[in-house]
Amino acid sequence: MMKHISRRQMLQASGAAVALPLLPSLLPREVRADESNRPPIRMGIFTVAGGTVIESWKPPAAGNLKDLDKLPSILRPLDFAKNDLTVISGLCQDGRSENLNAHEHCAFTHLTGAQSVKKEGGKLFADVSVDQVAARAFASQTYLPSLEMGMTHNQYSFRAPDAIAPFEANPRLIFNRMFRGRQPVVPNWERRANIGYTSNNKTSTEKSLDRNVIDLVLKQANELMGRLGQDDKQKLEHYVDAVHSLEKRIAFIEARHHDEILDLASPGPSQLVLPSNLPPEGVPIWKITHPIDRDPSRHSEYIKLLAELMVLAFQTDSTRVVTVAAGSDEAMFPGVVTVGYERHCHTIEHQGNAGRVEDADPIAREGCRQIHAWYTSLFAEMIKRMKEIDEGGSSLLDNSLILYTSYMANGGHGRDDYPVVLAGGASGQLNKGKHFMFDNKAPVANLYVEMLNMMGIPTESFGNSHTSRYAGGFNGRLPGLTVG
Repeated sequence: MMKHISRRQMLQASGAAVALPLLPSLLPREVRADESNRPPIRMGIFTVAGGTVIESWKPPAAGNLKDLDKLPSILRPLDFAKNDLTVISGLCQDGRSENLNAHEHCAFTHLTGAQSVKKEGGKLFADVSVDQVAARAFASQTYLPSLEMGMTHNQYSFRAPDAIAPFEANPRLIFNRMFRGRQPVVPNWERRANIGYTSNNKTSTEKSLDRNVIDLVLKQANELMGRLGQDDKQKLEHYVDAVHSLEKRIAFIEARHHDEILDLASPGPSQLVLPSNLPPEGVPIWKITHPIDRDPSRHSEYIKLLAELMVLAFQTDSTRVVTVAAGSDEAMFPGVVTVGYERHCHTIEHQGNAGRVEDADPIAREGCRQIHAWYTSLFAEMIKRMKEIDEGGSSLLDNSLILYTSYMANGGHGRDDYPVVLAGGASGQLNKGKHFMFDNKAPVANLYVEMLNMMGIPTESFGNSHTSRYAGGFNGRLPGLTVG
């Protein structure tokens, strides 16, 4: 049975921070309508290093994937999930950069679709990234607004144009962050549907020390308000708003704790599998990351562990937004690359790419293909697991929207024809099992408009969806991607 935890522990578990008051008009549609009685939609981004080898990724023509005997070789590990995939080709980035190297340029525009990215006075500037827009919308509905995990020498996620969302590389710290002060449990969505979802509307009548402190602070603030000048009164009003926001967060954590006590007694139908190979407490980060770039078997174990944590975060509804940075341009790939003599990924990327494919070193290009097929095999294991997790008549994969991509189009820092696969169904909204080909090019930002709308976040534009030279007549969208 779940032990009682104090209000202070619940606040620590939630990572609660003083913030703006809850604004219902900014919440996703299904949250405003309080339709959380079905499994929610989760957004996952699984992004790898080094782009791809496009002729071994992109199907030869637009149409149904089931009409292909096999997917192209890099995507072939996903053959079992053809009906759960949507392949999109022809998406491009054209945001300008200032004082950045080519890798930074690609990285900063990757999830932001920003029209301009730069480094100025030691600070980095881009735009808010798609994962952080979703995180902001769902922050009041889960313990954590989002998780950003993995090793990255570049920055992908931005909470504001000048505020980076850092990635955590230590899987142990990621796990602890998810379950600090709470026990992992599978939500019983059917029970919640039958009795009404409590996290939005249940409030506790228990007067704890924390609640009494908040009441006392608000009482004293109200008494003080009449004796203040205008400037001080404004400052106090902002403070009171922050206290009310904290009060609402306490109520949410109480309600979620109540839900999870009931879920422990009658959990959802899927089995919870906790990671068995988390690093021990207190291990220095270099002991975790140093072997990864040199040993593909350790590299593989690490990516699999991150994938397990993504699945666990979604399965336990710890968060609904996860971004994983998988792979490294600096990694060595002995045993994965079986042609030629070079095994250093960055070197192979540059040798295997050129302005024209026919001008690239064919041996190095085959090495690139092998590396990216290896990445896909690890991604496919995660998709298989999500497909097997039953949420009561639908799978975790059915209720997710997972983007599999890279921060650059190819290892030559290309930004035309990004590799894009969407896995999952977004609760029936995604027109899956197809290859959508945009030969006349479309902004990557248009994909993010579609993803946010499928998450229930009304969005007409994102990044440079309307200002890119590729915007054309798309009006910020990708025609046909969604059902209806």
